[in-house]
Amino acid sequence: MTAHPRMALGGGGSSHREAMRPPEMRPPEMRSRETSVASTAEDERGRAQRFREAALPHLGDVYTLARYLLRNPADAEDAAQECYLRAFRHFDTFRGGPIKPWLLAILRNVCRAEYARRGTLAAVQADGMDAAADEVAETLWGEASPSPEAAGLSRFDAETVQRLIAQLPDAFREVLVLREINDLSYREIAEVTAAPVGTVMSRLARARALLRDLWLAEEKGS
Repeated sequence: MTAHPRMALGGGGSSHREAMRPPEMRPPEMRSRETSVASTAEDERGRAQRFREAALPHLGDVYTLARYLLRNPADAEDAAQECYLRAFRHFDTFRGGPIKPWLLAILRNVCRAEYARRGTLAAVQADGMDAAADEVAETLWGEASPSPEAAGLSRFDAETVQRLIAQLPDAFREVLVLREINDLSYREIAEVTAAPVGTVMSRLARARALLRDLWLAEEKGS
């Protein structure tokens, strides 16, 4: 037995019939729900646009740090993508100010998770090394002028620079890249690494000394 045409058309129930009405004829509660959904979608589009404008200009810095930390281009691309996914997901927690340190801190956590997954996280305890360097005056490493290491590295091609920096222990390589390549201040590096400024300066001093030894050895061997 076939269903009566009127019965078939009416199978959607009253909610279906109400949805077919013009907006001005729908019940108030349905119009309210539709307005809320439209407002939420508009808010989400605006949030995505704000995120793109703030975060995308720093994609190169994020990838560069990932490349030096993970030492693999494919892994670095995956880490950068995961960083931006997490950053967008938690964009509402960003409280303003420069966004680059916030992104690099997220990227650092992504890379550490990747290290842990591989089971190759280096057990470098740099906090206690060269404790006297904690007292180095900030003017010694002037924020405005290029460091001798940066000037020395400029004599090498990009591939050689990457190879030399990749030989540094993880904790030292990280702060060196953040300072000399990502151009972060000591305070911003401290924010990214969750370490005191004195520890950042100590690690950076040690990293520069190690890098200096590496490039001198490179020049002697060339």
